[in-house]
Amino acid sequence: MEDRPDNLLVEEAIRGDGESFTELCRRYYGPLVAIGHAILGDRHLAEDAAQEAFAKAAMHLSKLRKADQFGSWVASICRNEARDLCRVRRQSQTGEQAAQEEVQADTDDAGEAVRVALRELPEEAREVVFLRFYDGLSYDQISAVLGISEQAINGRLRRAKRKLADLLRRHGFDEVEL
Repeated sequence: MEDRPDNLLVEEAIRGDGESFTELCRRYYGPLVAIGHAILGDRHLAEDAAQEAFAKAAMHLSKLRKADQFGSWVASICRNEARDLCRVRRQSQTGEQAAQEEVQADTDDAGEAVRVALRELPEEAREVVFLRFYDGLSYDQISAVLGISEQAINGRLRRAKRKLADLLRRHGFDEVEL
């Protein structure tokens, strides 16, 4: 079943084949978590967003017009779920909690400086960075998830790397090469 194209799996899932939908979930769980993580900055919440996206996809699968675009469709659902979780999280925080999360990291900690710089990237750049470098997807796989060309992915990654290097230099890392 792993080598079957998405469009066949979608058609079978619409006809009630649970294993086909399970295979779609297996294929796209990692990328959806990466997308959610890029938006939320929290892996556990990203997993919640991915699971909710699959639940909504299962309920509305028959509304998918182009079965071969399942990946980009479910990614869009996940993106919206992650944004909703962000709004809920912001509304539930007290002013003090929000201020604590906004505190700049100590620039002596390179890992934390990178996390801070990643949060400053535009969302579409963060998504591509997370899919490529955190989830390890190929350009072809990212293309299937985001519904954009490999050239667009390459451009987003190049711009994201330049922006990250600039942000890290501003945080005191002079010799940044990405």
